[in-house]
Amino acid sequence: MEYQTLTYALDDGVAVVTLNRPEKMNALSTQMRAELSYAMTQAGRTARVVVLTGAGSAFCSGQDLGDGPGTAELDLERTLRDEYAPLIRAIVECPVPTIAAVNGAAAGAGANLALAADVVIATQSAFFMQAFSRIALIPDAGGTYTLPRTMGTAKAMGAALFADRITAQQADDWGMIWEAVADDTFDAHWRARAAHLAQGPTATYAALKSVLRASWDNGFEDQLSLEARQQGVCGKSRDFKEGVLAFTEKRAARFEGR
Repeated sequence: MEYQTLTYALDDGVAVVTLNRPEKMNALSTQMRAELSYAMTQAGRTARVVVLTGAGSAFCSGQDLGDGPGTAELDLERTLRDEYAPLIRAIVECPVPTIAAVNGAAAGAGANLALAADVVIATQSAFFMQAFSRIALIPDAGGTYTLPRTMGTAKAMGAALFADRITAQQADDWGMIWEAVADDTFDAHWRARAAHLAQGPTATYAALKSVLRASWDNGFEDQLSLEARQQGVCGKSRDFKEGVLAFTEKRAARFEGR
């Protein structure tokens, strides 16, 4: 695919997908959603880690309200079902680790796009906003699922009702994201984090992701059984043998990954 609304770069196993409509604060158009779904799927097949970030001063300002028909003809159920749901699934189900490097404002669907990633790293000047109630909508793009799980029901309810800005530091303190990083070190930091994951046991990472996500639906005994099964698979991998050998030889492991 020839991308019009984003850029895609793959280097040393790290795929960097950059939303590239800075003049629109990287607002999500129909075309961008299609391109991003495709890019995430391709990256999952060829990369060892995927980073999603934004061009310019914003990460993503959410739905482009000027894209498509007017409010009278707008079918939000169809848009969410046919365009947003496949995109969020492509991020959540990506077989390799995903990082949202939030470089600026992440509002509405843009905030929930970031929260769909495995790890969210935000620059200190960034903020998150569940802006939906300001136009009489509920959080979407997976927000009603991820928000209570990342920040707890009480904080999620307040964020959705009041549509206040949540600073990167607040998001970090509340457990909504992995970390907030100083602006002047942000770019180098997320690149180092991505490089670290790209050198890791990516097949194990895939198992780790699936087991953690399954824990929300499993009872304790079922989760223990799933954990044991997946650990059995990991324990038979060449990466496990390499990890143990590297540990005993006091050197860095050289993981094959997927």
